[in-house]
Amino acid sequence: MTRRHVAGVTTTALGLMLLAASASSQTPPPSKGPAVDGSPGWFLQGSFPDPGGRTVVAPDGTVTVVPRSEAGDYRTSAEGTPGCSHSPICGNRLGRRRQELQRVQWEQTLGYTFTYPDMLPPGLGGVPAVALDSTQHLWVFQRAAAGKPQLFKFDPEYRLILTVDPEVIGYQDKAHGMAVDAEDNVWITATNGATVMKLSPEGELLLTVGETGRRGDWDEAAGHRLLWQPVMVAFGPAGDVYIGQGHGNESPNDTGSDDPANNIGASRILHLDRNGGFINQWFGNEAGPGKFNSAHGLAVDPANGDVWIGDREDYRIVVYAGDGTFRKTLPMRNLPCALYFDSHGRPWMASGQDGQFLQLDRNGKVLGAIGNGMGIGVGQFIEASYWVMDQDDNLYAGDTAVGRITKMVAPPR
Repeated sequence: MTRRHVAGVTTTALGLMLLAASASSQTPPPSKGPAVDGSPGWFLQGSFPDPGGRTVVAPDGTVTVVPRSEAGDYRTSAEGTPGCSHSPICGNRLGRRRQELQRVQWEQTLGYTFTYPDMLPPGLGGVPAVALDSTQHLWVFQRAAAGKPQLFKFDPEYRLILTVDPEVIGYQDKAHGMAVDAEDNVWITATNGATVMKLSPEGELLLTVGETGRRGDWDEAAGHRLLWQPVMVAFGPAGDVYIGQGHGNESPNDTGSDDPANNIGASRILHLDRNGGFINQWFGNEAGPGKFNSAHGLAVDPANGDVWIGDREDYRIVVYAGDGTFRKTLPMRNLPCALYFDSHGRPWMASGQDGQFLQLDRNGKVLGAIGNGMGIGVGQFIEASYWVMDQDDNLYAGDTAVGRITKMVAPPR
């Protein structure tokens, strides 16, 4: 064989190898998978346009999206509250937008059914959080226009028994998380308002943590007791309070600022006693083991007092001991928007704009799912967020971008 012939064969073979490698590299990723090792099967499902609370809900739960031209500016923010800027999470113009994402959905094997109690007064605004007290009264926290009620309490038959006057709590700018403590006090967070408020079962204001409209750092030594995007609260075994702070999208606005009370710019967990006294805090700072970019989900493990943090945009759950000592990181395939432990002590996760509620084991493996993904149809959520479960394992949830309550009814035991 001549040298030229050998060279030609070698070149042809190399070309075929490169073509094969190119074809292999262009093979699309799988769009579904079977049930494996205790997890249900999964598949991909597209996103849905976020109406941002511009919805009208019929008594049967049917949702109609109101055009922007007809909705008006109902989401009035307090003056001086900085908006999201200088960060890709605010809306990156490069790459794929959120509305174009394919989202991991898990097959529903738990047997839940979807119902829609006719509860909320008419009006626009999503429901980011609900909570139950010891008498099965359901608290509902709504994003509404300034001057309108945002906090309601319903009896077990879904009759309205209390509306908290806006003059009591002020305007909850970006109403966010809510939880009820062991004494039936309700705690609410206003992310843009930079406060956490504690109210009695009768709706009386008992405590305000932070200063309304002024976000910043908690520095006990310097006397700075400010909050930085408070998103959720959870309670320790002794009634102590953990406050998760920071979507992780505002650091460029605050890091190294000239304000001595607001220059850290990192997501954080603040640990207080039940009366608001300082115990401890720790920070995410985004990179490295035990760090977190966002503190969106928050729950305390009743088995050992560990603090579970949902680092939403980085698709991971970060677990700490109650004193802030790092324990482990759990990578997830869905957005850890909210975390919860049910009456049996089992961990659950709401997957945000992936639109499901996921039962987990303590290693983050998905054991079951409830929800039909992102949307406004039956069993769907624009954003599955902070929710609650009763003693019968029924699940109650709002929707950050839709003004309706979904009751997911557990199958008979």
